[in-house]
Amino acid sequence: MAQQHLDRLTALDASFLHQEGPSSHMHIGGVTIFEGPPPDFAELLDHVRGRLHLVPRYRQRLADQPLESGRPVWVDDASFDLEYHVRQTALPSPGDEQQLMALTARVMSQQLDRSKPLWELWVVEGLEGGRFSLISKTHHALIDGVSGVDLATVLFDLGPVPTEIAHPGRAWEPQRPPTSAELVASGSLGLARNALRVAAGAAAALQSPQRAIESAREAVEGLGELAWATLNPAPETPLNVEIGPHRRFVGVRTELEDFKTVKNAFGGTVNDVVLTAVSGALRGWLQARGTRTEGLELRALVPVSIRAHDERGALGNRIAAMRGPLPVYIEDPVARLRAVKAAMDGLKESKQAVGAEVMTSMQQFAPPTVLAQASRLNFSTRLFNLIVTNVPGPQFPLYVRGRELEDIFPVAFLPKGHALAIAIMSYNGRMNFGLLSDFDAMPDVQEVADGIEASLAELVALARGTGAPSPVGGRGTAAGRVSGGAAAARRARSRPAARA
Repeated sequence: MAQQHLDRLTALDASFLHQEGPSSHMHIGGVTIFEGPPPDFAELLDHVRGRLHLVPRYRQRLADQPLESGRPVWVDDASFDLEYHVRQTALPSPGDEQQLMALTARVMSQQLDRSKPLWELWVVEGLEGGRFSLISKTHHALIDGVSGVDLATVLFDLGPVPTEIAHPGRAWEPQRPPTSAELVASGSLGLARNALRVAAGAAAALQSPQRAIESAREAVEGLGELAWATLNPAPETPLNVEIGPHRRFVGVRTELEDFKTVKNAFGGTVNDVVLTAVSGALRGWLQARGTRTEGLELRALVPVSIRAHDERGALGNRIAAMRGPLPVYIEDPVARLRAVKAAMDGLKESKQAVGAEVMTSMQQFAPPTVLAQASRLNFSTRLFNLIVTNVPGPQFPLYVRGRELEDIFPVAFLPKGHALAIAIMSYNGRMNFGLLSDFDAMPDVQEVADGIEASLAELVALARGTGAPSPVGGRGTAAGRVSGGAAAARRARSRPAARA
């Protein structure tokens, strides 16, 4: 991976730094649950240490340009200490998953120290059933959800026997800290590279003028559609209030096959079904709070990867954001799904994602003060009510030091003025939800989690023609109140025969 000393942050990466405040933490992460006892801590440290050369950015920290003359750069951390970043803790008895989610919330409530590499990994022992957990926490300026899936291969193995990773053969030695002059020079080099990319684009346009005209027309249309979306603010809801620094976190287990059953029966995509289930859950939650839902359509910020195939595995953010519909005014679940599908089809045919990418590329040249203002606009409460991000994960089992990964619950972030963010990730047949909320504004976030289960169960029952929610359709269980039976049965089915 091309991760060099003195690399300059992209405009999008830097925007996550500008957006961060005392109450809005811009880190993301995940809660992973493994079968069996944890590896010896020293063994796990060696495991991480032996693979860090694959992700050099994990040993780099931020360095600001003198007088804010440009975007920050990544520099080697001369005082890097792995044991600061990999931390060990344990749950008190009984060590249930509700305690694990509460610990996750506390970990996510603390900002990362910008004087050090922007990540932490918590090893959590004492989980019921003889299991353990890893809680990851990484600043959004370093990584996005899609590249995070690729980075999992750094720590995870494809089988129970750990894979031997080739090492460069020499110990890591950090580059010396840059001088002020070198920092300014790195910023100038970044601007020069941007200028060269523009020049290369201009040269390509001269060679293919018709294609250039079509691209320019698409860009103008995209900017226009993006501006129109900006002029239509999201509705005011209890989700959009002042938030504090403290968080709550709950998880929901569901089966990927249930989402496929619904989309095969009624059309649309798995993501359409996800948005429909979230809409149903929020409809019930709003009504329980006394909010009228007639004619109310919430707006979700749905991040879309624009990472090219040959960029997979590269750190940094290559995402654009579309504002997807959450039609909480529709009572009938199938009608709600069809409304979501129609709206999402329209967004895909629109040029919003193109406009967002054009805006991002334009910001590459913006001075830090302008970029800070632009980042605040991107996360304005006026534009969306909550983040709903769906990341596809591997559909095969992964391992760490011979322990099989059972579950992943992703963790998103809360921008200023947003009390709820929902992240979804599929893995090995599961489709798990992670709900991060403000501690004070949403003490009832568990009701939204329960509503997602109920909404999905209703859709599955209708798709199967039973007319009522099926117990099988409701297999997803809120992670804070998990039942061991279904999970144990699934583990038995996925475990290799030699280990059964």
